[in-house]
Amino acid sequence: MRRAAVYYLDHKAGTLEETEEGYRFCYAQDYLDQEGPLPVSQTLPLRPQPFEAKHLFPFFDGLIPEGWLLDLGRTNWKLDARDRFGLLLAFCRDSIGAVGVVLDA
Repeated sequence: MRRAAVYYLDHKAGTLEETEEGYRFCYAQDYLDQEGPLPVSQTLPLRPQPFEAKHLFPFFDGLIPEGWLLDLGRTNWKLDARDRFGLLLAFCRDSIGAVGVVLDA
Protein backbone atom coordinates (compact mmCIF):
# COMPACT_ATOMS: atom_id res chain seq x y z
CA MET A 1 0.00 0.00 0.00
CA ARG A 2 1.36 3.40 -1.00
CA ARG A 3 0.42 6.66 0.64
CA ALA A 4 0.76 10.28 -0.45
CA ALA A 5 0.34 13.62 1.27
CA VAL A 6 -1.85 16.01 -0.70
CA TYR A 7 -1.02 19.70 -0.39
CA TYR A 8 -3.24 22.63 -1.27
CA LEU A 9 -1.46 25.99 -1.44
CA ASP A 10 1.43 24.66 0.68
CA HIS A 11 -0.88 23.33 3.42
CA LYS A 12 -1.26 19.60 3.94
CA ALA A 13 -4.88 19.07 2.99
CA GLY A 14 -5.10 15.31 3.32
CA THR A 15 -3.85 11.86 2.47
CA LEU A 16 -4.33 9.76 -0.65
CA GLU A 17 -3.82 6.01 -0.23
CA GLU A 18 -3.66 3.10 -2.60
CA THR A 19 -5.40 0.18 -0.89
CA GLU A 20 -6.16 -3.43 -1.81
CA GLU A 21 -9.70 -2.34 -2.75
CA GLY A 22 -8.68 0.77 -4.70
CA TYR A 23 -8.06 4.29 -3.40
CA ARG A 24 -8.93 6.41 -0.38
CA PHE A 25 -8.66 10.17 0.08
CA CYS A 26 -9.22 11.79 3.45
CA TYR A 27 -8.89 15.42 4.48
CA ALA A 28 -6.60 16.09 7.43
CA GLN A 29 -8.53 17.22 10.51
CA ASP A 30 -6.06 20.11 11.01
CA TYR A 31 -6.87 21.29 7.49
CA LEU A 32 -10.62 21.07 8.06
CA ASP A 33 -10.28 22.97 11.37
CA GLN A 34 -8.38 25.92 9.92
CA GLU A 35 -10.20 29.10 9.01
CA GLY A 36 -11.67 29.00 5.51
CA PRO A 37 -10.35 25.69 4.13
CA LEU A 38 -10.97 25.07 0.45
CA PRO A 39 -11.58 21.68 -1.18
CA VAL A 40 -8.79 20.33 -3.36
CA SER A 41 -11.47 19.69 -5.99
CA GLN A 42 -15.18 20.33 -6.43
CA THR A 43 -15.56 16.56 -6.80
CA LEU A 44 -13.97 16.07 -3.34
CA PRO A 45 -15.92 18.46 -1.09
CA LEU A 46 -14.76 19.14 2.44
CA ARG A 47 -15.83 16.47 4.92
CA PRO A 48 -14.21 14.42 7.67
CA GLN A 49 -15.23 11.04 6.20
CA PRO A 50 -12.88 9.46 3.65
CA PHE A 51 -13.71 9.16 -0.03
CA GLU A 52 -13.20 5.68 -1.49
CA ALA A 53 -13.09 4.48 -5.09
CA LYS A 54 -12.01 1.41 -7.06
CA HIS A 55 -10.04 3.59 -9.52
CA LEU A 56 -7.84 6.63 -8.98
CA PHE A 57 -10.11 9.63 -8.47
CA PRO A 58 -10.56 11.53 -11.76
CA PHE A 59 -9.27 14.76 -10.20
CA PHE A 60 -5.93 13.16 -9.25
CA ASP A 61 -5.71 11.22 -12.52
CA GLY A 62 -6.19 14.51 -14.35
CA LEU A 63 -3.05 15.93 -12.72
CA ILE A 64 -0.88 13.40 -14.56
CA PRO A 65 0.57 14.93 -17.74
CA GLU A 66 -0.14 13.53 -21.17
CA GLY A 67 1.62 13.36 -24.51
CA TRP A 68 5.30 14.19 -24.89
CA LEU A 69 5.78 15.12 -21.24
CA LEU A 70 4.38 11.78 -20.07
CA ASP A 71 6.53 9.97 -22.64
CA LEU A 72 9.63 11.84 -21.50
CA GLY A 73 9.03 10.96 -17.85
CA ARG A 74 8.23 7.33 -18.59
CA THR A 75 11.39 6.97 -20.69
CA ASN A 76 13.77 8.77 -18.33
CA TRP A 77 12.36 7.39 -15.06
CA LYS A 78 11.35 3.94 -16.40
CA LEU A 79 7.77 4.36 -15.18
CA ASP A 80 4.92 1.97 -15.97
CA ALA A 81 2.16 3.80 -17.86
CA ARG A 82 -0.45 1.58 -16.15
CA ASP A 83 0.72 2.60 -12.66
CA ARG A 84 -1.37 5.75 -12.32
CA PHE A 85 -0.51 6.23 -8.64
CA GLY A 86 3.21 5.95 -9.42
CA LEU A 87 2.85 8.46 -12.24
CA LEU A 88 0.99 10.82 -9.92
CA LEU A 89 3.79 10.59 -7.34
CA ALA A 90 6.49 11.10 -9.96
CA PHE A 91 4.95 14.02 -11.79
CA CYS A 92 2.83 15.91 -9.27
CA ARG A 93 5.00 16.70 -6.27
CA ASP A 94 5.71 20.17 -7.65
CA SER A 95 2.96 20.57 -10.20
CA ILE A 96 1.65 23.76 -11.71
CA GLY A 97 -1.40 24.87 -9.78
CA ALA A 98 -2.59 24.75 -6.20
CA VAL A 99 -2.34 20.99 -5.58
CA GLY A 100 0.80 18.93 -5.00
CA VAL A 101 1.13 15.22 -4.22
CA VAL A 102 4.16 13.89 -2.31
CA LEU A 103 5.06 10.39 -1.17
CA ASP A 104 4.14 10.13 2.52
CA ALA A 105 6.57 7.96 4.49
